[in-house]
Amino acid sequence: MQVLPAIDLLAGRVVRLKQGRFDEVSVYDDDPVARARRFVEAGAELLHVVDLDGAASGEPVNIVVVAAIIAAVDVPVQVGGGIRTMATIERLFDAGAARVVLGTALITDQTLVEKACSHHPGIVAGIDARGGKVAINGWREGTEHDAVELARELEALGVTRVVYTDIAVDGMRTGPNLEATRTLVASTSMSVIASGGVSELADIVALRGLGGIEGVIVGSALYEGSLDLGAAIAAGREEGSPAC
Repeated sequence: MQVLPAIDLLAGRVVRLKQGRFDEVSVYDDDPVARARRFVEAGAELLHVVDLDGAASGEPVNIVVVAAIIAAVDVPVQVGGGIRTMATIERLFDAGAARVVLGTALITDQTLVEKACSHHPGIVAGIDARGGKVAINGWREGTEHDAVELARELEALGVTRVVYTDIAVDGMRTGPNLEATRTLVASTSMSVIASGGVSELADIVALRGLGGIEGVIVGSALYEGSLDLGAAIAAGREEGSPAC
């Protein structure tokens, strides 16, 4: 199971939100590129970068910073936030993104999702849920779409990988929602990346123990110092096995 450090961008700075709330912002770094390099130096094999301004506005805002991060590191970068057109998808892949995460479009434009999957193998579904129901538009708008049912729909459209975030625990460092994650894993054959709530090594081990999880995104715990990235990476691997 791979550990993906999260770099969330707001106004060009590295931040974390509590439960996706833009009025609960903690700023951790004014230099996202330097932060990305440090994560890679510590052993990260894949980075998860999110344009929070883009997620809120519906179009990329920090794409220049995203491109700079991609150019500065020698590991794949997974990018999300405000990606709702083929033009934006192409722009990010042209900038060197290894994967592009679609969120709101999963609900509002499944034609785009299907088209994107037919053109690029690196399309990822970003399913963000609150109480099992999918939230969109930077998590500010709830829907009646069930997260598990949406995952099944997206798999039928050709999506092969999903990032599942439980909003209630995201940024809270209270531990991941293991039950919701287990249910999603059992309901789809897509590769699943868990996100939200990781605060200590025990959380990494617990997620790995669920089986079927390709990776886990970690943010606040790394920035607050309650989790060492090198130790987390080691804990994510079963003894004697390589990273996913």
